Formats: sequence, C-alpha cells, structure tokens
Amino acid sequence: MNKRSLAAAVIMILSVGASAAFAQTPSPKMSFFVTSSNPKGGNLGGLAGADAVCQSLAKAAGAGAKTWRAYLSTSTVDAKSRIGNGPWYNFKGEQIAASVADLHSPNNKISAATALTEKGTAPNYLTGNPPTPAAQPLQHDILTGTNEDGTKHPDTCKDWTVGNADARAMLGHADRLGRNPGVNSWNAIHTSQGCGMEQLTPTGGAGLFYCFAID
Repeated sequence: MNKRSLAAAVIMILSVGASAAFAQTPSPKMSFFVTSSNPKGGNLGGLAGADAVCQSLAKAAGAGAKTWRAYLSTSTVDAKSRIGNGPWYNFKGEQIAASVADLHSPNNKISAATALTEKGTAPNYLTGNPPTPAAQPLQHDILTGTNEDGTKHPDTCKDWTVGNADARAMLGHADRLGRNPGVNSWNAIHTSQGCGMEQLTPTGGAGLFYCFAID
C-alpha cells in the first residue's frame, strides 16, 4: 500500500469511528426513549423486568446514571404515576413533554421525528401524507397497557407476564399516525391480537415500549 492509499484508509477509519461515536452519544438531557429492541413480547417479567430493560439499554447508551422506568401500567399501577414529574427530553435533547399533565395532553411533542430509541434511531414509523411506512416491517405499535390519560387499561399482558396469544395489551402509536384520519394517540390506540411476537408484529409492532428517567 502506497502512502496516499494508507493515508486515505486512515482517514476513512477515523471518520467511521467518529461517526459511530457521535451516533452512540445521547444528549446529557436524555430522559425518554423508545426501546430499540424487545424479543420477549409481552412477557417482560413484570414491571421490574421492564424497568431492568430500560436501565440496561440506557446504560449501554451512556445514560445509566439516571433511574429509568418503563411506561407501562398493570392491574394495580398507573403508568403515569411511575415516571417522575418531567420535563423529559429525547436522544437529541429535544423536549417531548414538560410535565405529566403535558405528556398526557395533545400538546406533547411525541412524533415520528422525536420518538427516538436510546441509540438515536427511529423504528420503522409511518411518515408522509397519506401515512406510509418508512421501512418494513412497520414498528409503530408500542406496548403501554394504558389509557390516554395515563391510567391503567385492563389489557396488560397479565401485568407483563404473558408472551403468547392468551392475553392482550393496549398499544400506542409512537408516530401518532394511523392509516385512518384522527388516529394519533401515542399511548392508547388499539389492543394487540396477543402478547407474543407472533401476534404483535402483524399489526405493526415489535414489542417496543417507552422508557422515562425519573430523576
């Protein structure tokens, strides 16, 4: 390899490394994200297991110093009561809600552009007008088990302990879009066909859920 080729190779490696480092560094303000993965479906091991997923993903992204909670309700717990008081910011440091009341109002800033994962990426959301998937498979269904006002819904995959067709979950649309006009709730849009990945993926989900920092 001649000197010119070697120099070009070094520059390329440094550029790729710098890009990767940048992509993996969230804003210090980050206190909200959508999980980047969840192969377990609705069986998260209860709220404790879901919280552990949030904490683990946040730690891997460099935000593990904060205390993270899953935005999930159970038969005895309202999701809105377990996520702190706000404000909350996404990976880029953009505010998505100023308070619990703001989060559960039409004024929150959750959308396809702001509902980012802990890695700063966006799942396959609907975009455009009319809404179409940015990529396949569609992944905008988010597990919540929650009503629009943040209170518990009866369908919670049996308190997040079932990962098959024997239970269902209330879902939200992280992009706040649907194929029909007016379908825009981030936390309560329709119930799932079941709680296994086999039931979640056909309707546009990947078993993802929201995580919020309480401090």
